[in-house]
Amino acid sequence: MISLKDQAIQNALAGEWQKAVAINKSLLKEDPQDIDALNRLAFAFSILGKTKDAKTAYQKVLKIDSLNPLALRNLKRIASSKKIKNGDGYATSASSMRVTNMFIEEQGKTKIVELVNIAQPSVINTLRTGQSLTLSVKRLKIFVLGSGKRYIGVLPDNIGKRLIKFLKAGNLYEAYVKSAYDHHIIIFIKETKRASRLKDQPSFISIFEKGLELGKKISKPRANIDTDYEEEPSEEDEE
Repeated sequence: MISLKDQAIQNALAGEWQKAVAINKSLLKEDPQDIDALNRLAFAFSILGKTKDAKTAYQKVLKIDSLNPLALRNLKRIASSKKIKNGDGYATSASSMRVTNMFIEEQGKTKIVELVNIAQPSVINTLRTGQSLTLSVKRLKIFVLGSGKRYIGVLPDNIGKRLIKFLKAGNLYEAYVKSAYDHHIIIFIKETKRASRLKDQPSFISIFEKGLELGKKISKPRANIDTDYEEEPSEEDEE
């Protein structure tokens, strides 16, 4: 059976913030001094636009641990952000209001990915949901970079190798932080431009679709990203 703590983390990674709030509150009923649960609760409140509740939760963290870096950093961020009032009377940042619409999935054009070889927790804790990321091709891998070209993590090879071929063919992509917590970073990748010769080829294929493709008979030759664009060393690798 999955523990409440693991459920809270999974809900945060999945972006299920209302559920995250409920579970972390349950954990705090069992142990009001649970700093991790308080930080998770505060973060969920901030994503939901409930800034006052987030601030209160972070302040509770500091009463327990006055030097807690996560609470100090996020309280500072709350204080410096521009606020507007939403219908519930909570102070909400304009960027938080856009998050809901940012992660709309489109079959073949978007992908939610958990990064591997991620950065240190001190870097992870600075990331914000909705933050723009950069995809950089190096050594036949796609590195994910944050602001100031700071290293965040790497795409899994099965996804990275495919995207490298599409990038070389002329496709363009955007990437954003979806969730960043503990030792996990989930990002959202969106295709923003598809090369004309690849108009019928989706950037991302589900396991079900792969099964269908394998069952198809090969007909006349056509441009195919899986055969026409072999991996080649980047300029940086050749140097």
